[in-house]
Amino acid sequence: MSIQSSSGGIPVVILKDGAQQTKGRDAQKNNIAAAKLIAEIVHSSLGPRGMDKMLVDSLGDVTITNDGATILKEIDVQHPAAKMLVEISKATDNEVGDGTTSAVVLAGALLENAETLVLQDVHPTIIVDGYRKAAIKAVELLEKMADKVSPTDKDVLERIARTSMQTKLVRKDSANLADMIVKSVLAVAEKKDDGYLVDIDDIKVEKKAGGSIKDCAIIKGIVLDKEIVHSGMPKKIDHAKIALVNNALEIDKTEFDAKINITNPQQMKSFLDEEQKMIKNMVDKVIASGANVLFCQKGIDDMAQHYLAKAGILTVEE
Repeated sequence: MSIQSSSGGIPVVILKDGAQQTKGRDAQKNNIAAAKLIAEIVHSSLGPRGMDKMLVDSLGDVTITNDGATILKEIDVQHPAAKMLVEISKATDNEVGDGTTSAVVLAGALLENAETLVLQDVHPTIIVDGYRKAAIKAVELLEKMADKVSPTDKDVLERIARTSMQTKLVRKDSANLADMIVKSVLAVAEKKDDGYLVDIDDIKVEKKAGGSIKDCAIIKGIVLDKEIVHSGMPKKIDHAKIALVNNALEIDKTEFDAKINITNPQQMKSFLDEEQKMIKNMVDKVIASGANVLFCQKGIDDMAQHYLAKAGILTVEE
């Protein structure tokens, strides 16, 4: 445990038991070595001949991937400098969605070159300043080299999508997937004054067990993976008129305890008939609206399900 004394002579605990403290050149070498090691872990998964990594976690679950961000998320990194490289991969994944391995390998290479400069007594601030200037110059050169792509040029967009899939396990089906991806993105793209705006949340990926990637399909609409509430309802409706209901189609329970004394069977029958009548009124309102499909956010009574099935209304309880 490291104990330092304050100006008043009072001992102050700074570091916990087992903590190590390194300073100056040793700390720089230690941090650079940790970052280089992270880059070495992922660099063999880079490029067209990149190899997949098989990762086994503490529970024995196996993950096979060559995605830099996934690899670094799965391994338990403790070193603070190494954690920064993991954060680089996460930031690249969130911002771009690809190039995570390249970003980490590039960061490792920059630090490796920085190490040789530090050994020549070049101050780290000067090295950082040099890298900042190099980044500005690199962006200038990239803008000169870049080809402008029209958002409506489907052929080029498909080639871009295929490129990012060539190093993934889905590369054999990249042509079909690229076509679906471009179609779906263009379907939700909104034209703005300075270009197009795409909200990825408007594209839902629904996974179903069984089949292969070739069975994937793009559906222009909404997919709700729910069962119909009654077997007597139709399975398919053309020219659907959909009703969205956020109330339950059942009798509400009272907020306070209630007791009903029934002394003869006729009273019981009247009680049940009244409940049935109330449920029938609810269903009649749905039928009167002209809807032939009903999405109900809350519960649907068995009796209501029967009446809806009888009316031929496809009903889904969410």
